[in-house]
Amino acid sequence: MAESGASTAGKAGRFVLEIVLIVAAAIALTFLIRTFICQPFEIPSSSMEDTIEIGDRVLSEKLTYLFTDIKQGDIVTFADPTTSGRTLIKRVIATGGQTVEFIDDSVYVDGVKLNEPYTEGKATGPLPNTYNGMQISYPYTVPDGYLWVMGDNRTNSADSRFFGAVPASSVSGKAFFVYWPFNAFGYLN
Repeated sequence: MAESGASTAGKAGRFVLEIVLIVAAAIALTFLIRTFICQPFEIPSSSMEDTIEIGDRVLSEKLTYLFTDIKQGDIVTFADPTTSGRTLIKRVIATGGQTVEFIDDSVYVDGVKLNEPYTEGKATGPLPNTYNGMQISYPYTVPDGYLWVMGDNRTNSADSRFFGAVPASSVSGKAFFVYWPFNAFGYLN
């Protein structure tokens, strides 16, 4: 028995509706994942080299800091204090209450020299220029609720030495994985 034209049109209409619903669900799921769970970022600068290279694509997850505090050594994404709407990625060097200073081209936190193999021995010191005329003097004690962040490429990173400590509340996630290019595929340390 042949199907009627109305029946065929009804099936085609249901098929189109199913496709529209699947696409809408996929868009909604993508939005929810990016907003509440994990967000991809493409790295535009060399400030985290050689840990993260220009053009690398990383994932920053948003759940860890709901259950634990941000720790020294974490690589975090956060709102750029100098440019509205832009996200930066840096390593946490000190948290609220800790004191940062630079001695003999090395970073000291609470009087202890940091072991920083990710800097590949590059000299680390204060930056002569500061953001918005702010003068940062050392030793510097990070205010409670703030973080001192620095790029791993210390000779080419505008970081807390430039714009000061950043509010912990500005952190959007913990960067944890490079997914592109494939030769850099892996977890971040």
